Amino acid sequence: CTRDRCQRLDLSGNTRNWFLTGSPDFYRNVIGKGLRCLLNVPSTEVYKNAHHSLGRFYFQSSWPLREKITSLQISPVGQLPCHFSAWNIQIIRSFRTSPPFQAAPVPLFWIIVKPAQKLFAIILGRSIRNWWKALPPNKRELLKESARKNKWKILLGVSSLGVLFVVFYFTHLEETPITGRARLLVFGKEHFRELSQMEYDMWMEEFKSKMLPETDARYQVVERVVGHLSESNKDIPQVSALKWAIHVVDEPGVNAFVLPNGQVFVFTGLLNAVSDIHQLSFILGHEIAHAVLEHAAEKASLVHFLDFLSLIFLTMIWAICPRDSLAVVGQWIQSKLQEFMFDRPYSRTLEAEADKVGLQFAAKACVDVRASSVFWQQMELAETIQGQPKLPEWLSTHPSHENRAEHLDRLIPEALKIRESCNCPSLSGPDPRLIFKLSMQHLLESSKDQETPNSTKRDLSKPKLDFPHT
Repeated sequence: CTRDRCQRLDLSGNTRNWFLTGSPDFYRNVIGKGLRCLLNVPSTEVYKNAHHSLGRFYFQSSWPLREKITSLQISPVGQLPCHFSAWNIQIIRSFRTSPPFQAAPVPLFWIIVKPAQKLFAIILGRSIRNWWKALPPNKRELLKESARKNKWKILLGVSSLGVLFVVFYFTHLEETPITGRARLLVFGKEHFRELSQMEYDMWMEEFKSKMLPETDARYQVVERVVGHLSESNKDIPQVSALKWAIHVVDEPGVNAFVLPNGQVFVFTGLLNAVSDIHQLSFILGHEIAHAVLEHAAEKASLVHFLDFLSLIFLTMIWAICPRDSLAVVGQWIQSKLQEFMFDRPYSRTLEAEADKVGLQFAAKACVDVRASSVFWQQMELAETIQGQPKLPEWLSTHPSHENRAEHLDRLIPEALKIRESCNCPSLSGPDPRLIFKLSMQHLLESSKDQETPNSTKRDLSKPKLDFPHT
């Protein structure tokens, strides 16, 4: 890094402190207030003496967005205004920074051919089953005896087919940019240019009436954050090769994604969900990492390879099962095994890699990388507040919020070294992770204090967060 590339961002020229406070009324009325607070935030002071309420969360902020943005500063503990936080629990449920449909588009020709191949495998397997049923018993015995006599030839043929798949796999291995991880890559960038443009046209048509103008303060924030991230990492060829274009969609969903051609889409729901500019920078760095690491082409390549292998098993299922109904069940079981044993774990691996590289991008941009794990802890808390059931991680295409925060905590020391090597200004003030931890302790204590006498029968070894209904 150079000092120029890792220069501090200046958002408004003046640093001011803002504090996010939580109360019962806050949790009742938080929905829809984030955006208004983003544009109109009064100055407040630290509330040192906590009332007997649900708790108060202290964060610092360095920028009101109503003012015209002329430059962008990421201060050591810079934060967004009050209710601009992850507590927007109405929309938290749908949050995915990389939805499967956006994160892994497949080549257009494969979209058309894939169903036809499956249909061919089903017809072939069913035809083999009907042919076998129609054979006289004596011919069946002759075929079985012939198979026993030529079992080594049959085994050799099957092994040769397996060797071809292995050779194909290892001859199409490439190194992932930046991380150097070996991966299967059947489709190159050229296969995704046309599809990326088609997908871009589709999103633009869908959101054409919801696009924020370039004069909007929220658009300018996203534009400057993406611009600073790309400028700070321009020494990476894959970053400098893409032309980044910003699109901010006025939608409540907590979402952001980047197409393989560098088209960045950010929903205003995400802007309402982050607590500060450091969290926003990390999330956008994560999405940029997906495009830079070519995860779309990689995921499509894996799907292509596995689907081709599954055609053999699909044919066998329809040939062996005595009835069509059993064959349908067998096909469903096969698809679920492939999904939960290969597809979803691989998606979680790509998400973890994007977190790692996105954190490095943010570090080189002088972002307070410690805020990255706080974001996922806030997401975890928001789901707890809403009372959402926690599904096992193996059921999801993304790591759980808790595991994601722990993974980032392990990566933060290395990211801080990268940040220091880029001559970034030293971080001052308390660690945001410590602030969040203390806030959670106070929240638990406050919730205990508010327990009524009728709640004494409750198991005190497992404190319950008694939040107001939202």
